[in-house]
Amino acid sequence: MASVITASEPSWITPFAGLSPRCFGKLLTTLRRHGADVVHQGRPSSPPLEDRVLLVTAYWRTNLTLRQLAPLFGVSKSTTGRVINHLGPLLALPPRKRFAKDTVLIVDGTLVPTRDHAIAERPKNYRYSTNHQVVIDADTRLVVVVGRPLAGKRNGCKAGEESGAKAAVGKTTTIADGGYPGTGLVIPHRRQRDQTELPAWKEEHNKSHKQVRARVEHVFARMKTWKILRDCRLKGDGVHHAMLGVARMHNLALAG
Repeated sequence: MASVITASEPSWITPFAGLSPRCFGKLLTTLRRHGADVVHQGRPSSPPLEDRVLLVTAYWRTNLTLRQLAPLFGVSKSTTGRVINHLGPLLALPPRKRFAKDTVLIVDGTLVPTRDHAIAERPKNYRYSTNHQVVIDADTRLVVVVGRPLAGKRNGCKAGEESGAKAAVGKTTTIADGGYPGTGLVIPHRRQRDQTELPAWKEEHNKSHKQVRARVEHVFARMKTWKILRDCRLKGDGVHHAMLGVARMHNLALAG
């Protein structure tokens, strides 16, 4: 079966991988260095690594079903599933383990609608979803940590700890919204019971805090242009691998 979409034609890379051909080439080099370029012979043989990577990113980008995606790459439905299951974890963003002393991070949670109800819950007025704690660098806006997915909507202070995001950032200065009290993170000032309004300096601090923290919302907006994060059909760890993979694509596109 002849493929319609192939990485050998550079014009297909940006729409379906969200990367320039040059960044896509760098990604392939990294994957080959980690042993991802193992072709499993079959009938027919597996496509080359560049086409397999493009297939996975196209799946995340478009959220087409395997039956719809397979003929576009000239492979069977079962091969498409195997490629996604094999390469998805290899495309995952590795967490950053060290931060410079002056680094400022921002953390927030986002919900990903997920059809696997075994790992999801239904928050009030929302679909069955998994909660993902995401940490970005406030300066570069690169994603540095994505916590393990949690079922449904969770309070920020609990979700940060349960997902592993809190442990990953350590003592690095981290900004968060008002849902993270008592965590040691930098959150907005609140009025005390006997206060009718905040002092002017606290209001000013809250204003600048809000402006900086909005950067993580901008990152979420960019990441959710990948349709897999709007309705994930993957089971088990699939939603976590998709979130990490999209985060890696976001970083590569942003860093150029």
